[in-house]
Amino acid sequence: MSKVPQTSAPITELISERWSPRSFDQSHEISDQDLLSILEAARWAPSAMNAQPWRFSAARRGTELHAKLSDALSGFNKNWAPNAAVLIAVSVKKNEDGSSSKSNFYDAGLSVSLMCIQAQALGLHSHQMAGIKVAKVEKVLDLPKEFEAAVVVAIGLRDEPEKLADEARERELAPRERLDLAEIVLHGHP
Repeated sequence: MSKVPQTSAPITELISERWSPRSFDQSHEISDQDLLSILEAARWAPSAMNAQPWRFSAARRGTELHAKLSDALSGFNKNWAPNAAVLIAVSVKKNEDGSSSKSNFYDAGLSVSLMCIQAQALGLHSHQMAGIKVAKVEKVLDLPKEFEAAVVVAIGLRDEPEKLADEARERELAPRERLDLAEIVLHGHP
């Protein structure tokens, strides 16, 4: 199934072919090398003052950590995400006063973006989920108090949409949509 979008200008294939499926092949096991490449790509993301305020917890399907992270997902994410070969929990460093840091979340988002592009380059797909029970994820990971859970990323081989339940299947089959550039570029749109 291809979901290559119509764009107003050419973009690299790794971006145009990237989308976030929910149907993952339950039999696929991610290799050590692929997982290492995905984490390495995320490690080399830019960050303010090179602070690298992100931490990753990778849990392969079939492990106790994968089961616990699956249980910490919310909504219908719990129905499809456990089939992914790996779940990667992304944690973000807080400010000195313990508050959330917009800058650190931005930097962590850049790292997740590179993680997803690397997965795509390896023939895998990824799906980022903010639909998580944050306190439960933090407890499962035994996070140090200076970090907070941000998202969980499911990565694996895409499977057939027909294997999903109704709402998820509908979303899987729906065309990719984005706002028009004129709606999101406030200044300087050619």
